[in-house]
Amino acid sequence: RDAVVLYPITAQCGRSTRPISDLLDSDGHSAPSCVTPEKKRSCLIGPQKAIPVRTQETEREQAEMARLQVLTAVLLLVLPMVLVECRVRNYKFNVVMKKTTRLCSTKPIVTVNGNFPGPRLIAREDDTVLVKVVNHVKYNISIHWHGIRQLRTGWSDGPAYITQCPIQPGQSYVYNFTVTGQRGTLFWHAHILWLRATVHGVIVILPKYSVPYPFPKPDREVVVVLGEWWKSDVEAVINQAMKSGGAPNVSDAHTINGYPGPTANCPTQNQSVLYITNSLTSDIICLSRAEGFNFKVIPGKNYLLRIVNAALNEELFFKIAGHHLTVVETDAAYVKPFNASTLLIAPGQTTTAILSATKPSGKYLMAVSPFMDSPIIVDNLTATATLHYTDAPATSPLFLTSPPPLNATPLATSFTSSLRHLNSPTYPAVVPTRIHHSLLFTVGLGVNPCPTCPGGSRVVADINNVTFVMPATALLQAHYHNVSGVFTADFPGRPPATWDFTGRNVTGIGPATTAATRVYRVGYNQTVEIVLQDTGMIAAENHPIHLHGFNFFVVGRGIGNFNPVTDPVRFNLVDPVERNTVGVPSGGWTAIRFRADNPGVWFMHCHLEIHTTWGLKMAFLVDNGKGPEQSLIPPPSDLPKC
Repeated sequence: RDAVVLYPITAQCGRSTRPISDLLDSDGHSAPSCVTPEKKRSCLIGPQKAIPVRTQETEREQAEMARLQVLTAVLLLVLPMVLVECRVRNYKFNVVMKKTTRLCSTKPIVTVNGNFPGPRLIAREDDTVLVKVVNHVKYNISIHWHGIRQLRTGWSDGPAYITQCPIQPGQSYVYNFTVTGQRGTLFWHAHILWLRATVHGVIVILPKYSVPYPFPKPDREVVVVLGEWWKSDVEAVINQAMKSGGAPNVSDAHTINGYPGPTANCPTQNQSVLYITNSLTSDIICLSRAEGFNFKVIPGKNYLLRIVNAALNEELFFKIAGHHLTVVETDAAYVKPFNASTLLIAPGQTTTAILSATKPSGKYLMAVSPFMDSPIIVDNLTATATLHYTDAPATSPLFLTSPPPLNATPLATSFTSSLRHLNSPTYPAVVPTRIHHSLLFTVGLGVNPCPTCPGGSRVVADINNVTFVMPATALLQAHYHNVSGVFTADFPGRPPATWDFTGRNVTGIGPATTAATRVYRVGYNQTVEIVLQDTGMIAAENHPIHLHGFNFFVVGRGIGNFNPVTDPVRFNLVDPVERNTVGVPSGGWTAIRFRADNPGVWFMHCHLEIHTTWGLKMAFLVDNGKGPEQSLIPPPSDLPKC
């Protein structure tokens, strides 16, 4: 017989180490498992060393067996201290229909696991995440992990027909990615049709074990997801708009974690749940009340609010009566802390802020309202919730607050201008200074002929006068397999003509655009600067632009037309905020820089869903570098087919 002594094992998936016993925290997910290292999407468990020991019916055998017992005892003592460098987190997302009541009206909605908002996804920096998505609804589905870098794993990025074909009804797909060099708040959402209206949820990325926050440790962590709600079927809303050639109906309410709070037409809302997550144990406390969110706080405690704007089409102000918030992170990148009474969060953006429960005991109104400084119709209904000190009676009066004016541009500008990268020795701002590609992208609306539309034309959107046409085959698949005829790599780096971009004089230009599927090609590790210039072709408007696969630095911002001579002199190359989604101001411009160190095809688009639908989108094709560590991994075997 052979007895085998197993030595402690080491799991490698990054640069950190932690005791294997720490992997057994109480968030209800599985322990580490192995995935093939070739895909670089896994926790690589090192080989187990073994010593065979031949046993015989002799005194020698007895001695060896005694030795084995001692070694086993030592192993049991040492095992909790085995160092493991990563964890594999397993999730299952069942996409199902769920009848849901809001605004005193019930309708079926598309959800993940029957929840709206959907389940939280929690991981630590350097963890690998596997999410099996099973489609049980009539729609095609894909899920985007908004803000996750997806280094070399573009197949898991999620935008339908860009990096994958959608998951068809009755089919499934496993998204497999590693969280590298990121910590903070992000979110996931559907990336096809308008399904992200109800298919979305938060991503919480905790720092590595034993790595503290760069700010005072909070007592509790709270997820706050902002959104929009339509009484009608959202897909019917956008389909009707596309048939008419005009704009869709605006939403009927804004929501805080899925609920609008009391409204004039429906004073009593259904039960709501607020998730409070303990920063150490990941325990969740559920708080609910019939009239909307009732967020209970303990006097003297500090709460880390992880706030996500999952709304489809509107930038939102967020404030709590009588309280200032200390902003510490945006889009999973730390910022220099600053205090603000009102936050501005665009669709696709996240903001993490500390709330100190130090005000007089009582109840305080939490308000979410839209920001729009252009002559465009929006849903102007304010969503509300209640912050309730635990020592205050339920009958305590409510401290009120008024939402900012709809067009509070100075307030919005002040908040945006306050954002600065932390730029510490631990978290430096590595801003590109030598630029390989200097691009000017005009973003705005246009009008194209539409013979089937009642007015003979339809509203479109464009970048550099190109209205992007979605392909029938995913761009990444076409690129990887060298399939011709799907796209052309000739997206223009500048607009076809120069005019007063933010003015109304468009003589000789016209509102028509060119429809095409074009990408812009970049070499591996090259640097890119993009000046995103709003236009007033139809109406000047704020555009939250999201770039997949990268974080970028927001080095400049201004009103009016960008001046290539005088404006770059004022660029902030020291501590510009790092984001994945940035607002281009109405009638103005924003300059961003990033390093193209992630091979693949990466979507860039306006995160106002209607503008994406109208064609304000494009993609970057980043070539492979040298060797496998700088190259896109092969596609997984279960990649959906078109």
